[in-house]
Amino acid sequence: MSGQMIFDYQQEIERLRDDFDFDFVGLALVQSVELRFEMKWEFATGNRSNRYRRIVLKTGKGVVGRVFKTGKPFLVEDAEKTLGRKDLYNYPIVVAEGLKSFCAIPLYKYNCVKGVLLVGYRTENKLTQEDFIGFQQVIGPKFGPFYNKEMVGN
Repeated sequence: MSGQMIFDYQQEIERLRDDFDFDFVGLALVQSVELRFEMKWEFATGNRSNRYRRIVLKTGKGVVGRVFKTGKPFLVEDAEKTLGRKDLYNYPIVVAEGLKSFCAIPLYKYNCVKGVLLVGYRTENKLTQEDFIGFQQVIGPKFGPFYNKEMVGN
């Protein structure tokens, strides 16, 4: 080994889940597929099943695709009100995990989005704007070089 510290994503998302009492925490990472980008859920904790592993997202589609495309965080306090009950099928992770209140935050490497961190609750209105701001402040130290607060904004 070169002595370089290996970042343990699974351990960190489990710690986030415990610290904030989230019902679900997932991390989707960019997969380069012949000059097109797809994202797949690589790590999760609090998941109801392994359905999340089969979800492949394209740029601009679903929660992760939206955050990947815009490079901005996305907060949903009540999924049915914000996304619409009839449009929930466009958000497969929300349906698969029964998320009602969640946020997704882009993770950067070399000024490009390389991953999306999704945290959420299975109860509506449990994640507020104030909680979201506080959570973003905690992410920086935990995900260090992969979180760029200046690019994310509020």
